[in-house]
Amino acid sequence: MARARAATVAASSEWVGEDGIRQPGGEVHAWTPGLNQTLCGLALSRTRLRRFPHVPFDFRATDVITAEDQVRYVCPRCVAATSRRGERSWTRTSPRP
Repeated sequence: MARARAATVAASSEWVGEDGIRQPGGEVHAWTPGLNQTLCGLALSRTRLRRFPHVPFDFRATDVITAEDQVRYVCPRCVAATSRRGERSWTRTSPRP
């Protein structure tokens, strides 16, 4: 069975951090290295998204973007594609017969 690769970031813009490493900015999508599309189906070449293979896509649906962040928008379809299915915070202890 093939091992799934971890999703990294593809973004519409970039900025250089204090350490000199480029970071994603603007609109952020999840991207699997080796493919020419994001997890939500956008073609990287047509949408002119920049690839960031060194930045893991670790955004969650509960993340809040503030005015100080360089990331302005996180694709909700990519967040849904990278989150686990069936992950519940509760379990039924005595199910009905």
